[in-house]
Amino acid sequence: MNRNIETQDYILKQASESNVKFIRLWFTDITGGLKGFAINVEDLKDCMTNGVIFDGGAIEGLSREGENDTLAIPDLNTWQILPWRPNENAVARFICDLKSIDGSNLMVDSRQVLKNKLIEANKLGYKFYIGPEIEYYYLNSEKNISSGDDAGYFDQTSADSDGANLRRESVLILEQMGIPVRSSHHEVSPGQHEIDLRHTDALTMADSIMTTRLVVKETARRLGGFATFMPRPFDKLNGSGLHLHLSLYKNEKNIFSEKNKKTISKIGESFMAGLIENAKEMTLITNQWANSYKRLLPNLEAPVAGYIDYQNIEDIVRVPPVFNNDDDKYRVEFRLPDAACNPYLAFATILNAGILGIKNKNKITKNIKSNIPNSLNEAIKANESSNFLQESIGAEAYNSYIDNKKKEWMGYNSLISEDERNFYMKFL
Repeated sequence: MNRNIETQDYILKQASESNVKFIRLWFTDITGGLKGFAINVEDLKDCMTNGVIFDGGAIEGLSREGENDTLAIPDLNTWQILPWRPNENAVARFICDLKSIDGSNLMVDSRQVLKNKLIEANKLGYKFYIGPEIEYYYLNSEKNISSGDDAGYFDQTSADSDGANLRRESVLILEQMGIPVRSSHHEVSPGQHEIDLRHTDALTMADSIMTTRLVVKETARRLGGFATFMPRPFDKLNGSGLHLHLSLYKNEKNIFSEKNKKTISKIGESFMAGLIENAKEMTLITNQWANSYKRLLPNLEAPVAGYIDYQNIEDIVRVPPVFNNDDDKYRVEFRLPDAACNPYLAFATILNAGILGIKNKNKITKNIKSNIPNSLNEAIKANESSNFLQESIGAEAYNSYIDNKKKEWMGYNSLISEDERNFYMKFL
């Protein structure tokens, strides 16, 4: 029997048994925003067979001229019933790939961008695996830090009860949705938390990060609070990163492993060197918002932008210790991305940088310096004389993305804050 038909039959049966009424079709815009619309269960079978047409003008990055119709094709492997919705007239979801009406891939679909890059890697025999540490802030309903939360790194105080409840509920929901969680804890700053997911393949992990961000936000809302993945929401507190533990497999073997050594292999070193070599251009993807660069400052436990003499290379990328020569534990930790990036584009770009490092046999020299831009504008300019990002995500996605980022910078740069007025009006 056709496996696709078997999967469809299973989904139809579960939808019936679980009293599912609505199916949300999720997709991601070019900046990593989660979008979607719902269909009724009566259209589920047709949706799985043919996809669903919708107004593609809703996707950030698509031209609105002519209001291009777009086809949402559900990935049947992403079927999940949403645990936080009612049991009666329940709600399920698919994560979708986007195509043109003629069935061709939509090259500004960031999920497709990652799939294309993974196909390229697979042709070289590589499989890319990722385990993330996802940081965020849990705030009260006024979007301020709760007056009762003065906890710090790994603290287990009762003052952290609201945040601990959020983490607990979020982890339980993620596990119900088939997303395994490795650990969770309070982070360095008051109101700041972290959830770590167990490593898996890059596409599944990108889907899981998108789901995790929604689950955390929805759970916070239901508990009467608010959650944000903004890179740095408070000027006196740390920002929220997305530390990524990366490994590359070939023939089911982790090629970052080095037998009888507590460090990674030469191939792993070259992969890591590729990340450092291309960090200047990559930052536009991994740290895509104007606010992202306020996280990349000294003394905030993050990579430092624009301070060449300050940078410790381990702030950007490091090799975590490995015990008992466990092959699966050999990995590279990449600390540059923040929690508000588009994970599909970030993973595609990271993979491309690492593979370029392997191809070029790059090495990490002792005098290597930071080359991270110190603003969104500098990150944009860094890519005007480089083809790296275009090669990483494709020309169409790149052009759409760069246009969006230029508009963001122009809007951000034109804002005048109250603090700015107060400062300059003293003497001007």
